[in-house]
Amino acid sequence: MQDPAFPEQTGPQLSEEAGNRRPIRARRSRLILRLAQNLAQRQITPNQISQASVLFAAVGLLFFWAASVSGPIGQSILLILAAGMIQLRLLCNLLDGMVAVEGGGATPSGPFWNEVPDRAADLLLFWGAGLFAGVPALGLGVGALALITAWLRELGRAEGFTPDFRGPMAKPHRMAALTLAALIAALLPVASTGAAIMAWSLWLIGAGIIATITRRSITLLQKLEARG
Repeated sequence: MQDPAFPEQTGPQLSEEAGNRRPIRARRSRLILRLAQNLAQRQITPNQISQASVLFAAVGLLFFWAASVSGPIGQSILLILAAGMIQLRLLCNLLDGMVAVEGGGATPSGPFWNEVPDRAADLLLFWGAGLFAGVPALGLGVGALALITAWLRELGRAEGFTPDFRGPMAKPHRMAALTLAALIAALLPVASTGAAIMAWSLWLIGAGIIATITRRSITLLQKLEARG
């Protein structure tokens, strides 16, 4: 039976909405769908979920920073917790859209809360990773590059094109890479080695984001030129 909080959607409106959303397989998961339904039934708004994503990112930053000044055991625990905060941030990013679209909870200010917390979360988490690596400027630089990928996507949308969610370092990819880097660093008993792993990971993620920026820029330019 269809949950009343998630009415069945069909037709052109659903097709148009699907084309403007990042394709995520987890959206079809029964567990995720049930979680989104529970949030909608409890009157949790998509905007509140988006705001929670920034809170998780901020806590992740604190865990990264604390890991940089902790001993081996504490560092490992804090890095695992930081990886968990990254995943909770992503879960919020998934659920806010589901509650807004499938749950019919969208609000007039939804576009703001859908985008701005996302950008803040990117910057906070990469800043935290940079603090742990001992090169905060590198973390902030990677975070700034991540903002450009989102700006290019939204510029294309503003020009009337389907949003370009492609990588190789779109948001899910870079968050997966950062999560993996945190977990690998957590398994290493020497703090300086963990920091080095994170620093190299940030360089690799940054390179992937630059490739993403280049790919999206070329595609957008081609579409603009073709439109004349």
